[in-house]
Amino acid sequence: MNPDFTPFEDRMRAEALPALAINTFRHYYLQLVKGETGLIPENAIKPVDSLPDTGTFGPDLAEAGRQALSKAVLIKLNGGLGTGMGLDKAKSLLVVKNGLSFLDIIAQQAMRAGVPLVLMNSFSTRNDSLDALRKYPALFNGPLPLDFLQHKALKINQADFQPVTCPISPELEWYPPGHGDLYTALLTSGILDKLLDAGCEYAFVSNADNLGASLNTAILGFFAVHGLPFMMECASRTDADKKGGHLARSLADGRLLLRESAQCPDTDLDDFQNIRKHRYFNTNNLWVNLLALKKLLTDKQGVLGLPMIRNSKTADPRNSGSTPVYQLETAMGSAISVFPNAGAVCVPRERFAPVKSNSDLLAVRSDAYLLNEDYQVVINPKRERGPLVVDLDNKVYKLIDHFEARFPQGAPSLINCERLTVKGDVCFGAQVTVSGSVTIENKDTVQKAIPDNTRLDG
Repeated sequence: MNPDFTPFEDRMRAEALPALAINTFRHYYLQLVKGETGLIPENAIKPVDSLPDTGTFGPDLAEAGRQALSKAVLIKLNGGLGTGMGLDKAKSLLVVKNGLSFLDIIAQQAMRAGVPLVLMNSFSTRNDSLDALRKYPALFNGPLPLDFLQHKALKINQADFQPVTCPISPELEWYPPGHGDLYTALLTSGILDKLLDAGCEYAFVSNADNLGASLNTAILGFFAVHGLPFMMECASRTDADKKGGHLARSLADGRLLLRESAQCPDTDLDDFQNIRKHRYFNTNNLWVNLLALKKLLTDKQGVLGLPMIRNSKTADPRNSGSTPVYQLETAMGSAISVFPNAGAVCVPRERFAPVKSNSDLLAVRSDAYLLNEDYQVVINPKRERGPLVVDLDNKVYKLIDHFEARFPQGAPSLINCERLTVKGDVCFGAQVTVSGSVTIENKDTVQKAIPDNTRLDG
């Protein structure tokens, strides 16, 4: 098969996408038409048995990190709308703790650390996010732009490898090409050069919805002292993480690599999900030496060549009967395999606290977590239980408006709770306390109310 890339190039140029973004997409398109799948089989890798543990980092590294802060920048991925939670604006604008949004907390963290903040926005999140940050004029007074835009790419019709057409909803013809686009967008936007001109050398990159991803000076110190070009924060895998991307080492060249579930052959899924074999998962908290990034991009003429992820989708994600398409994506963590001498460290679980659902949101809003004076969301030190698990019925609580209506007085006390499971339609009153492992089930179609001041013990 020798499909013509010209229709893709013409459409992308018409959307004013830069030449490098088009060339990068062409790089992966040519892999696709050659029959490459992006799969990483088990027999091509070996497990990583141990990593440097940040729990052992001493005051010397913390001091080195404080010395390096003047060369650091905080980059947050802020392109998501949170549609899975029923949101129609930037997910980072959702109120998450003490009346503050993700973006409020991120802004406060950056200002307290004294480092510039830069967002990678999408076209959908840019205006709302920048408007929300205008309450912090200090963020706009520096020499750097506050954001840059992620690119977009065209969905590929699986039948003929040409751009899919959706005449009624042309916006469905496009998709964001994964957060691996970060490196291309840093270059095409001019932000990379502006950061380097401003003296920024160390970038800490993380997702806007990960409240555990604060800029840690000891980890920064380790990254700077060891002169690493790239470093991934990993955490020990549990059963809850067995479907997420894991760290491994390539047998071909010995480099570290990231294998996502979409890159695992079906025959190797048991190995992929074996948390005793593959012990570490990617938190998507990354450290990038910007000088090393610029050199690597220059050497590779702008195309890093991150491992391809071929996602099989439908043109309309809400209609399983719509045209089957491929979306060619990359993960920013997979850059660990393209930087020579890249490293990884093991961090505590607290640095991976994403809010992906309203179950996660309820946990963070509860007293099981606190917002400290450095605007870090941390586990309440009075909590004596293990990890908190909240499982709210998706049929009732998935959408944010439905969720808020069932917790009109705020989250119940969960400081002494191990697990809260709610099945069916239940509305919580004020000052409800949950201890131990509790399951609440309402099988009726009529909503059940839990009165104010109720204690639920399990």
